[in-house]
Amino acid sequence: MSAAEGMRRCIEDLRAALGDQNVLASGEDLARYQTAARYEDGKAAFVALPTTTAHVSAVVAICRRHAVTLVPQGANTGLVGAGVPDSSGEQGVLSLDRLNGPVAIDLENRSVRVAGGVRLSALNEELARFGLTFPIDLGADPSIGGMVATNTGGARFIRYGDVRRSVLGLEVVVADETGTILDLGSGLRKNNVGLDLKQLFIGTGGAFGVITRVDLEVQPLQRQSATALLAPRDRSTVMAVLLAAEAAFGSDLSSFEGMSGEALSCVFRHIPDTRNPFAPEPLPEYSVLVELSRSTAEPEAGERLKAGLHRFLEAQFEAGMIVNAVVDHPEALWKIRHSISDALREEGKVIGLDVSARRGDLEHFRADARVLVRREFPWLRVCDFGHCGDGGDHFNLVWPRLDAPPYDAATARLARTRLYELLVAKYDGSFSAEHGTGPSNGEYRSAFLGADRLDLEKRIGEALTHGRLLGRALG
Repeated sequence: MSAAEGMRRCIEDLRAALGDQNVLASGEDLARYQTAARYEDGKAAFVALPTTTAHVSAVVAICRRHAVTLVPQGANTGLVGAGVPDSSGEQGVLSLDRLNGPVAIDLENRSVRVAGGVRLSALNEELARFGLTFPIDLGADPSIGGMVATNTGGARFIRYGDVRRSVLGLEVVVADETGTILDLGSGLRKNNVGLDLKQLFIGTGGAFGVITRVDLEVQPLQRQSATALLAPRDRSTVMAVLLAAEAAFGSDLSSFEGMSGEALSCVFRHIPDTRNPFAPEPLPEYSVLVELSRSTAEPEAGERLKAGLHRFLEAQFEAGMIVNAVVDHPEALWKIRHSISDALREEGKVIGLDVSARRGDLEHFRADARVLVRREFPWLRVCDFGHCGDGGDHFNLVWPRLDAPPYDAATARLARTRLYELLVAKYDGSFSAEHGTGPSNGEYRSAFLGADRLDLEKRIGEALTHGRLLGRALG
């Protein structure tokens, strides 16, 4: 049987199982599922849109029977190319767009059960009615299943951690011959009956199975906050300010986000209704967005937060740790922070690096990396920003549209490789802090992770799935 005939039969079987309306196979219908948020677009043979877990199981089993590779896709907001098919036209997309049933909130357990395709915004809209939130703060609006599969971090990691910390249970369709459905946990915070199997599916990008349902611990909605954008004296004082903030505010510290002056200048050039909050002073080389928050409804608590933040800033001025600060205007300040990615795309071609190091090493890496870029790729602009409170940085490079050589993918890859080599060899850091690996970083797994670890991952995957069906999460 030819490959084309095999694909035709696979699509026929999918339509019989899901209904014609839930299987797309024409060019126009496929377009949005083939477009990557970053990197090159792909080409899908079909898109399956299951509406139930049983449908997901059927899709997996049918594709396994026809030897067709599936690419699981949530809201398609990922940044490493793992959520779209390759360019061969021989892979199918399993989209969770329509797996978005009702949100079941357990107020006594302070938890929620939610389908894998539900968007973060929809979940938080429902939770807000009960004074609750799922406090992972992102610039995108991903699906909950996708967030679990990639173990998303975000701008409030310093207080709430990554998604893994909030997952109480999962329902997963394993990528085996029958599409086995596993129920891994039921909302319990304590459960030591054996291996915590749900961890095999958190942060592995869907390589071992498709997350169809999630039980999450949720948090009280933060009702009072105080926000400041401050300019450290120089990079050597960033960690001192962070440690002082943690000592002063404890768990009230909910964000400590760093932004380079180059990144902010792109925002003010390209994003309407944003401006330099330090004006008439020039932009500092680096600034930090600090947020304090509490869940209490008492307005007095908010005033105490603001007063405490003012006292902290005054003490940091007197100690010579910071040289400028803008207090309040939280919506405007957070708009600046969340607009950086869009602004960089307007500036030129973005070479996105999602890295992490120990907190005390991060500023040293940033300094060394800038020297490397100036020496070897002087036309590239370093426009980094990120979560310096937890050791993460989006060390993004911009290849400008003007006053630079024509964009060259091989040179961009070399720049990425040189920076990863510096990060891993000198600082024992991670070349994928929170975005996953996928095709964009797949080669670096082989280069940096070691044969023993990769062999163990392979054996675990084979034990779960009896061979690989789902791609392209691990490159």
